[in-house]
Amino acid sequence: MAVRPSEVLPRWLAPLPRRLEDLALRYAWTIVAINLLGTAFGFWYYRFQFAGTPIVMWPWVPDSPLATLFMALSLALWKVDRPSEVVNAFAFFGNVKLGLWTPYVLVTFNDAFLAINPLPMYAFLLGSHLAMVAQAFLIHRYSDFSILAIAVTLAWYTFDLTVDYFVPLLGGPHHTALPFVDPTAVELAGNTTAFRVAALGAVVLTIWITFFALATRAEKARIST
Repeated sequence: MAVRPSEVLPRWLAPLPRRLEDLALRYAWTIVAINLLGTAFGFWYYRFQFAGTPIVMWPWVPDSPLATLFMALSLALWKVDRPSEVVNAFAFFGNVKLGLWTPYVLVTFNDAFLAINPLPMYAFLLGSHLAMVAQAFLIHRYSDFSILAIAVTLAWYTFDLTVDYFVPLLGGPHHTALPFVDPTAVELAGNTTAFRVAALGAVVLTIWITFFALATRAEKARIST
């Protein structure tokens, strides 16, 4: 997809090389397929957590698989010329936030994660989530980052943060299962330092990605005038 020179964002908002963006968008359907495979794997990976979670709360459990699903939908809708600003915003927020939060906890608590995951799985989880961040920076090429879409997405992730770490509903926290948190505990494990570190990362990343989305919108508006 050709982009006018005036539409080129500064590197801090669009960190991927332009040639890499062009190549990825040329093979958008391949990226859609990869994300759908990743989504299927993610739902399988969460199968035990689903089993212990009330069905009504399932949408707030598989954060990463939902992010890759939205990325697949975002690219697919763009390819068929029916783009959705809300889908684009969900894809951008989810892939950057979860793409960074997962490596953050994997590296911070690597001993705990390596105790339950073989090294190849650990490396796969680390690399695949960093790839989620990279693909999110394709979205600025075809999205306006509308205020309404950002507001809807922020509302979703604010509620997600709330039930994950602060006000659990229907049985307990619904964040990704962490090896240093007792999944059978009725009360939040917020009195543990490790839990607080994981929660802090999620909150900071939610704030940061909101700023990033708004800054991208502002810059696109500035250079289009």
